[in-house]
Amino acid sequence: MKRFSKFAFVFILVPFSVYAQQETPIDSLKQVQLSSVVIVGQQHVANKKVKVLSSLDSYLESNSAINMIKRGAYAWEPLLNGMATERSVVTIDGMRIYGACTDKMDPVTSYVEITNLSRANIHSGQSGAATGATIAGSVDLVRRQSGFGNKAFRGSIFSGIETSNLQKIAGSALQYSSEKIFTDVDITYRDANNYKAGGGKEVLYSQFTKYNLSAISGYKIDPHQQLTASIIYDRALNVGYPALPMDVSLAKALITSVQYDRHLGTVADDWQTKLYYNEVAHIMDDTKRPIVPIRMDMPGWTKTAGYYSKLSGKLSHHTWTANLSGHYNKSVAEMTMFSNDPNEKDMFMLTWPGLQTLYNGLFLEDKFHINEHWDALFTLGSALHYNYVESNFGYESLKIFYPQMQRSKARWLKNVAIKMNCNKQKWQLSFGTGYGERAPSVAEGYGFYLFNSADKYDYMGNPHMVNEKSLEFNASASFTTPMFFIKAQTDYFRIFNYIIGISRPDYIPMTIGANGIKIYGQLPAATIFNASVLFGSPIADGLQWTGKMIYRKGSSGNLNLPQIQPFGYGATLIYQYQKYIAEIGMDGALAQTKYSPAFGETPARAYTVFNIAVAKQFDFAKQKLVLKAGAENLLDRYYSTFADWNRVPRMGRNVFVNVVYGF
Repeated sequence: MKRFSKFAFVFILVPFSVYAQQETPIDSLKQVQLSSVVIVGQQHVANKKVKVLSSLDSYLESNSAINMIKRGAYAWEPLLNGMATERSVVTIDGMRIYGACTDKMDPVTSYVEITNLSRANIHSGQSGAATGATIAGSVDLVRRQSGFGNKAFRGSIFSGIETSNLQKIAGSALQYSSEKIFTDVDITYRDANNYKAGGGKEVLYSQFTKYNLSAISGYKIDPHQQLTASIIYDRALNVGYPALPMDVSLAKALITSVQYDRHLGTVADDWQTKLYYNEVAHIMDDTKRPIVPIRMDMPGWTKTAGYYSKLSGKLSHHTWTANLSGHYNKSVAEMTMFSNDPNEKDMFMLTWPGLQTLYNGLFLEDKFHINEHWDALFTLGSALHYNYVESNFGYESLKIFYPQMQRSKARWLKNVAIKMNCNKQKWQLSFGTGYGERAPSVAEGYGFYLFNSADKYDYMGNPHMVNEKSLEFNASASFTTPMFFIKAQTDYFRIFNYIIGISRPDYIPMTIGANGIKIYGQLPAATIFNASVLFGSPIADGLQWTGKMIYRKGSSGNLNLPQIQPFGYGATLIYQYQKYIAEIGMDGALAQTKYSPAFGETPARAYTVFNIAVAKQFDFAKQKLVLKAGAENLLDRYYSTFADWNRVPRMGRNVFVNVVYGF
């Protein structure tokens, strides 16, 4: 058993071993395994895996359900179950946040740092509908909280450097706790030059600078009540995007919340209510690009105010949750094109027309304990989604294309799911089905001349589209012994009224050099299939190996859906001895043959890359010093993957050193 415990600990550390493994609980009413979890850290930053100061993007990409679309070295876009971000919900501590970039250069994941997170809860399909209407599922980024306890002050100072782009990393994490008060403050700074691809070729416009501040403080009113307040301020400057024709001069976010928790001690055990507000600003420009057909500025802003009130409890064999949530959002984006001829006027347009979104939903969940081995999960949700075009200018612009367009539109969104779970000795099985709907996103419904640099089309929104609907089926099976672990999982999505850009040859594009115009429309149906296998075993005392295989397919008739991962694989060998940890890893993929030329995709070659790392912890008194070093893409391979926008090459050999001092 001791040997198995060591294996389980190491298994959590490796990049793709991200499914939370749980033994069969003694209390059958405890929470069953229903979602996957990326373990980011515990109470101390030094507890994380070998590359402690890796980006959050790298941590999320380690989950077999997530791919990260890369347009540069910063702010990768998370794809859940092979679907773009419009079909998923990404939250921070349950808070809804809207990106302000029409080109998806500021996903929600870009406004947090791994040094202030504890985990990422990843729910697939309709099991993720608690935080909003979804097709693919949800990702909730949960920040670290030291919590109440004995009076103590602790923290860490960390620093790192990486050679490929000379990235400098520095920061500090401080925690104070007592019986009445706790406070967590985290500051992180990153600064990087252009990175080098395999063979030493410099990838221009891939630099960035980022500052991140996160603070959480809690006050215990009495043994059954507490208040928590939090703030995130994130600011990125001079961010280059080599895959795009524009860069970002400023991306910033202010995210605030107040939360009230009460333990009731009745059939309803816990009540949690949160109020939150956030603002995001994102300014694209091309001032750093030497040659462009026409100069442009493209700023965007979003403001979101929201709440959720969640009640949970137990009754007989039922463990239930009711979540009432809602938010208001306003999204505005502009584009100004500056004429090269002083005699001609500049051109201005609203690319997002001051769209207001009001969302209110109720989500119910019941975990029913059937017997010693079987549990069932039932979920049911309903929401009202309301849009209103605030700007007269934006409204009149859209009416050029849609003369019958109304200024407002209300939608009713529904979801329902059932999942069966079986825990029996060494086996853990689950299977389920679900149905869900989503509304078109801001860009899909109301975007105005949005240029896509992959297929080189201008995109127009379509407010007349109906709700996108999904019918899903999922199944998984895992087998665990002290000497071996394997888990296989599959998800099948049949999506009706599938939203996608459809070419309109009769319309004239606005962008110089564009291939034409695509207007968002709907295909009758599309299919996405995902399958993954994770496995591992201890080889000798302190020596473990793990592996993964992932396959996805997306199509609608003869059309291959864009951004679908080809067959991928990986393996890691990790050795732990006393205070030393060393690992060797391999990741790769077969050639992408089922790509989508209609959406600007080109074939991606097969590749395999190797990584090595080593860490040593030094303990003295009540303090610790952790040294971590390694090399990614050890053989300096020049390659790009299906997830690299316009096939911009990945980083070449990158040697990193991380130092963490904890006290």
